Amino acid sequence: MTKQLGKLYAVGVGTGDSELLTLKAHRLISTVDVVAFPEKDKGSQASFAHKIVAGAVQDDEMQGEKLFLHFPMSRDPQINIPAWREAALSLVARLQQGKDVVFATEGDPSVYSTWAYIQEELQELLPQLEVEIVPGITSVTAIPAQTQIPLADGQERFCVVPATWGLSCLPRLVEEFDTIMLIKAGRIVPQLTALLESMDMLACATYVSHATTDKQEVYQDLRDVPEGHRYFSMVQLSVRSRRGVLRGTSVEQDSTDQSLQQISAQQTLGQQTQASSLAKESAA
Repeated sequence: MTKQLGKLYAVGVGTGDSELLTLKAHRLISTVDVVAFPEKDKGSQASFAHKIVAGAVQDDEMQGEKLFLHFPMSRDPQINIPAWREAALSLVARLQQGKDVVFATEGDPSVYSTWAYIQEELQELLPQLEVEIVPGITSVTAIPAQTQIPLADGQERFCVVPATWGLSCLPRLVEEFDTIMLIKAGRIVPQLTALLESMDMLACATYVSHATTDKQEVYQDLRDVPEGHRYFSMVQLSVRSRRGVLRGTSVEQDSTDQSLQQISAQQTLGQQTQASSLAKESAA
């Protein structure tokens, strides 16, 4: 008789504060047969997801096996794809033994997560596998909690974009959205600062790194951000030209159109060319 497959849970563990782990995540991590954590260096067991979990669930409180899976910090498909396949096969081996498995990932499994790569591999290797995704707190909501600037209210709109890509299209984004969340912004702060200064929008930007952790830093002026590459960083750009609609303090169409026209007037062809140039320079 063929042994029944175990069940796989993709569990978001949040942005860093262990107290933000959900009750469901806590229960599953404590009780399943296997808890898998991504590690950046093979064999190191250096895992941010594990560090978050450890603040809420001690290792000796976990009933199951702890499994560390290597996810290289690389953009090279020839390095990444074999590592993803190896990680997926490690999960498959345990699932085929009938074991229930948690794959713990920082933030939320559905938002720029290592889970996406594992999910694709598993869909090919075990298409019949039962998967449950358990959401977690993301940096998209953790950052505004630190800046205390709402993402949106009333009829406002917000978007989330990788910072390098956001450089090249920022003039268009500020016309369409009230808040732009630029993720992984550490490497492009100088370029972003120059661009926002040229657009007269530097005062709209707030930089946060390592949100909700003991390393958290918040800068109200991008010019104050220290030099050097920063992981776990994001810039919240708050234009918010549509705010106040539900309070009756803003005439939605007239005031919004006027504000956007003013912003559009600042976006000359030269500024757009500069944005594209800065994006290419950052990506180089």
